[in-house]
Amino acid sequence: MLELIQRIVYEATGKEGITYDTDFVQDLALNSFDIMSIVSAFEVHFDTEIPTRDVWQLHQVKDVIAYMKERGIEEP
Repeated sequence: MLELIQRIVYEATGKEGITYDTDFVQDLALNSFDIMSIVSAFEVHFDTEIPTRDVWQLHQVKDVIAYMKERGIEEP
């Protein structure tokens, strides 16, 4: 899952060096447009919808991985 997140973040923002502890705003300086682009890519990749209220709870890469696992979404 980490590799998928790394690829999606790179494709959406050009940012590299993503780890489990990377914070999307503090470490990568992503703005709300960048974050929504990443979320959209996840939704397309996993054929799911991530409610906006949930998006703002996902601060670090490990939060995204835990969120996906909690919902039974695994990398295909």
